Amino acid sequence: MPRHNPPRPVILYEYPLNERVRTLLRLEYLFRRNAFLMQRGHPFDHHHALLSMFEIIDVSSRQDLKGEMLKELERQRQQFLGYRGNPAVAEGTLEQVLAEVDAAFQGLSQQIGKPGQTLLDNEWLMSIRSRAGIPGGTCEFDLPAYYAWQHLPEDQRREDLMRWMEVFGPLAMGVELLLRLVRDAGTPHRSVAQAGSYQQNLGGRTYQLMRLRVDGTLGVVPEITGHRLMVSVRYMRPDSDWKLKPVSGDVQFELALCP
Repeated sequence: MPRHNPPRPVILYEYPLNERVRTLLRLEYLFRRNAFLMQRGHPFDHHHALLSMFEIIDVSSRQDLKGEMLKELERQRQQFLGYRGNPAVAEGTLEQVLAEVDAAFQGLSQQIGKPGQTLLDNEWLMSIRSRAGIPGGTCEFDLPAYYAWQHLPEDQRREDLMRWMEVFGPLAMGVELLLRLVRDAGTPHRSVAQAGSYQQNLGGRTYQLMRLRVDGTLGVVPEITGHRLMVSVRYMRPDSDWKLKPVSGDVQFELALCP
């Protein structure tokens, strides 16, 4: 019988090419981490889910994030409206995407104030947040009420976390949709970093995100830089202490630039 080789592990690296996408990627990471930790049951898991929620508050409170997202959703809407009547575009899929954009826009625009604003009025949560930045600052003797909460049944703690996270629902929907639209706009192609280095001139085009897929068995780490004129990748290899050193050989990888 023929032997089938197992698929090679592929590592995906994403590099934002503007500040808005940088913020969206950070929020996506925090939402995913929070959701993963909430589904687990140990009090330590729920403690770190709460810390992720506090980080979401910090990131989402940046100046006019909601306004920037609404502007980008409207730009995407106008772009997709221009595809109506195009025989090369599936009408059903187009209308579905437009409905998602409209739903995300409505959800964000109807939310009063910054995302998570109501949580800032919860004195108990804010007392935990203020102590969380101190090493060991959430011990039982510092926050006895929080210690008692951690001893509640798992399902009760999870219900509290889900209730607190509900205020970020419109934000999470907008983040997920905008990043999906950006990613889907990029076309991957095979590339080679000769002697470990790769550069590409952007030719005056504007891109929002750079995505690299690398064979994980190569043991290399990409150091990525990018601006409006050029993107570059330098592959490094860690030693036993994870000190990175330049790779001297060629590295094959997959690259996608997303407009």
